[in-house]
Amino acid sequence: MALSLAAVGLLAGCQRDAEEGGCRPDPASSAPAVALPLHHLERSFFQIKNPAEGLQFMRANPIFAQYYLQAAQAPADTLAKALAQLATNPDLQKLSQQTATAFADSAALRQDMAAMFGRVKYYFPDFKAPAVAATYVSGLMGKDIFINDNLLVISLDWFAGPQASYRPDLPQYMLRRYRPANVLPTLALAVSSKYNKHQLTATSMLDQMVDQGKRLYFAGQVLPCAPDSLLIGYSGKELKNVRFNEARIWGHFLENNLLYTTTPFVVQKYVGERPNVPEIDRTCPGRVGQWVGLQIVRKYMSEHSDVSLAQLMAQQDAQRLLNDSHYRPKK
Repeated sequence: MALSLAAVGLLAGCQRDAEEGGCRPDPASSAPAVALPLHHLERSFFQIKNPAEGLQFMRANPIFAQYYLQAAQAPADTLAKALAQLATNPDLQKLSQQTATAFADSAALRQDMAAMFGRVKYYFPDFKAPAVAATYVSGLMGKDIFINDNLLVISLDWFAGPQASYRPDLPQYMLRRYRPANVLPTLALAVSSKYNKHQLTATSMLDQMVDQGKRLYFAGQVLPCAPDSLLIGYSGKELKNVRFNEARIWGHFLENNLLYTTTPFVVQKYVGERPNVPEIDRTCPGRVGQWVGLQIVRKYMSEHSDVSLAQLMAQQDAQRLLNDSHYRPKK
C-alpha cells in the first residue's frame, strides 16, 4: 500500500476545522477566563549571583522550591549553590535571552492560558487552576511542563524554537513539537491527564489508541482554534497524508488483527514515538495510532451530541466507544 501524496486534492468531508483556517465548534466560547497571575521566575532567577541569593530565591518562591526543585531531597545550601552556578552560566544566560525573544509577548501567553483554563472550567466545573503559575528557564532540565494542583511551571526554553542555541536532546521529528506555538497544546494535553479515566489493565492496541484519542480530543475542545498539526505534532504534509489515506490506515489495523494485541512492542510501534511507521508505509508518520484514536473519538462525539466532554473522558470502555462511534472511514 502506498500513501501517495500525489493524489491529495481537496480534503474529504465538509468539516472545516482549525487546520483549514477556521475553528472547531466551541460550546465554551462564552466561558469567562480564569484569573491567572503568571510569575516569570526566570527574571528573578537570573538575578542570582551567589548561593546566598539562591537561598533567597527559594524562600521567595516556596511552592516552586517544594514541588519543582524538590527542595526536601537535598540540603538547602547545596541546592542554593547549584542555582547560583546555573544562573551565572554564560551559555544559560544566552539561552534565556533567546527564550525571552521567542516569548516577547508574555501578556498574550497569560491571556491564552487564562482562556484555555476558562474552557476547562466550563467543561469541568470543579476545576481549579494551580495556585501558582510560572514560567522558567530550566536549562532544558526536568520537564517541559510541570503541573499539579498547586503549581504550574512552563520551562520556556524547551519551546524557544530552532533559533535557540541549545535545544532539547530529541530527534528532529519530536523537536518540531517544541516551538512557541506548541506551549498551549502541550499544556492542554497535560491537563487532560487529570480527567482522562482508563483501566490500568486495559493494554490492548485499541485501548491505547482510544486513550490517546481522548487526550487529543480534550485538547482540541479547550483550544478550539489550535490546528490539528499542533495537537498531534504532524507536519502539514503528514497530516494531509494520513487524512487522505485514513481508510487504508484503518484497514491495516483490521487486516493484521492489531486492535486487540497486547504485546507492548507491537503497540509501541503504532502508538508510541517513532519517526514513521514502515509497517504501513515509510511515509506514514509515527504515533499514527493516536491519530486514528482521535478520529474514532471525534466520530463517536459526532454521533452522540448528548455526551459531554466530562462523560467522554470518564468512558473507560474503548470497545464500546468504537462500536458506538460507527467508525468506518470511506475508501
